[in-house]
Amino acid sequence: MEVLVRMTVVFDTPVTPRVNPQKKNILIRRLARAPWWLLAMTLLVIVFVLSVRGNHPYPVIWNAVRQGIWTTIWVSVVAYSLALVLGLMIALLRRSSNPLIYQTATFYVEAVRGIPTLVLVYWMALAFIPEMIRLGNELGSTLQHLTISFIITDELSFDLTFRSLGRRMAEFETRQFGNTYRAIIALAISYSAFLSEIFRAGIDSVGIGQHEAARSLGMTRWQVMRLIVLPQAIRVVLPPLGNDFIAMLKESSLVSVLGVQDITRRGQTYASSTFTFFQAYNIVALTYLVLTISLSMLVKLMEMYLDRHQRHAD
Repeated sequence: MEVLVRMTVVFDTPVTPRVNPQKKNILIRRLARAPWWLLAMTLLVIVFVLSVRGNHPYPVIWNAVRQGIWTTIWVSVVAYSLALVLGLMIALLRRSSNPLIYQTATFYVEAVRGIPTLVLVYWMALAFIPEMIRLGNELGSTLQHLTISFIITDELSFDLTFRSLGRRMAEFETRQFGNTYRAIIALAISYSAFLSEIFRAGIDSVGIGQHEAARSLGMTRWQVMRLIVLPQAIRVVLPPLGNDFIAMLKESSLVSVLGVQDITRRGQTYASSTFTFFQAYNIVALTYLVLTISLSMLVKLMEMYLDRHQRHAD
């Protein structure tokens, strides 16, 4: 009897794991989308600063320009805060069921958006505000001689006069209203029209079903807007609002035409007096670049935070 024996020889060879091409592609895409531009810009700024920090007149120009940084930031923050409040009010008025209110708010938005910001700054500072002060002077002259008598009984009566208020209004001069505040009002009005459209888009992004569900629970329209719609809309509009603030910071350089001592005005003054236009405007441009890039990074971090929060909520 024959017995067949089969022998299997197994060689213990290491198995090399295969590279997942999908992971490799993801890594390549992430590297391609990395903020290399920010690294290059940062290096460019550092190299420029190191190369000119000891060269005259760059240190002198920087000492002059940096004094206007606070003015630029202050004008931008105040004007943008006013624009936020006014823009939200206009956006809510445009959702009114009253045709007169809706048409008036829409007229305001379209008219302001159709006027260049520089023209609006000139018009507000040199035409509108002085005319309002002149009308206030005339009203004050009238109020000085106005007396309102209240007769309650034959023995009890009193007179109400506006002599003090009227005198203040009549004596108020145009030059007492500084150009800085005129520029802030002009920027606030200009940006309020654009911010109202951002708020309106954010409000419209909330589904109509949520409106109807809240109204079915007995909420008023104001309660629905305050408790349901606005909290969701604010989360949507925060990134574009941040981008508009960066635009406001850049457009705040327009206030220099009114003599406001911001970054642009101080650089312009130094360049005009020393004829170092190349060096002065290099410093001005670099200062704005650093400010705007820093704000852009903050807006980007805010967007990443909101996206991560939204993914966790989903």
